[in-house]
Formats: sequence, structure tokens, C-alpha cells
Amino acid sequence: MTARHLISGSVVLAAMSMLGTGIWARVDPASFAEWANWPNHTHFLHDAGVFQIGIGLMLLCALRYRDVVTVVLAGFLFTNTFHAYNHAVDLDLGGKASDPWVLMLVSLVGAVGLVARLRVLRHRGKAQAGPLKKEPQA
Repeated sequence: MTARHLISGSVVLAAMSMLGTGIWARVDPASFAEWANWPNHTHFLHDAGVFQIGIGLMLLCALRYRDVVTVVLAGFLFTNTFHAYNHAVDLDLGGKASDPWVLMLVSLVGAVGLVARLRVLRHRGKAQAGPLKKEPQA
């Protein structure tokens, strides 16, 4: 087994762990709370679930894209968008009616950044760009 296989395997196992527990907390918060010996606070567990799912997706995304900015923007976009969804469906559990809209606006900013970054990488001709550098002027 090569180091590359060991690293990839570790990333996939960590991602599956995050995705499994995140989906469980999001889909069946009462069961997850009982297992984890946590208070059964539905909205908190929904949020905890989507944040764990976001970590799992970022881990998997890192196997495809070597560009850190792409990985974190994609993870942020997913996580924050589903966080907004949680606030919309859990509105009866507290929070303000504006919360989902404010969170979606922030997701839109992340989406614009992600699209711009992917265009920069495509323009460079590779999806494995190095650190964020000053881009050439058009």
C-alpha cells in the first residue's frame, strides 16, 4: 500500500464517518440525541448534522480538487445553504423570519466566489492550482 492510498483511504473513511453521523443527526435527531446522550434539541441537531455533512463533503471534495480555495468555498456553500434550509423549516422552534434569507444571501456570496474561482482555474487550464495568487489583469 502506497502513502497515497493510505491518505486517500483515511480521507474517505473520515468523510464516511462525518456523512453518516451528520445524516443521522439531520434525519433522526431524537435517535441521534439518545445515542450521543445529548439533549434532544431538534434545531441544534439539524444544524450539527448539516455541519458534519459539510465536513464530510469537503473531505471528499479535497480528493478531487487540490485547490484549497475551491474546497472551502464548495464546503461553505453546501453547509451554509443547508443551514439556511434548517432555519426555514425550523422557524417554529425559534429564530427570526429573516434568518434563512440572510443565510441564503451569504451563500450567494460564496457561490459567486466559487464560480469565479472555478473559472480562474479553468482559465489556467488545470484544476490543481497552487495557492491563491494575484490574478493577471484582463
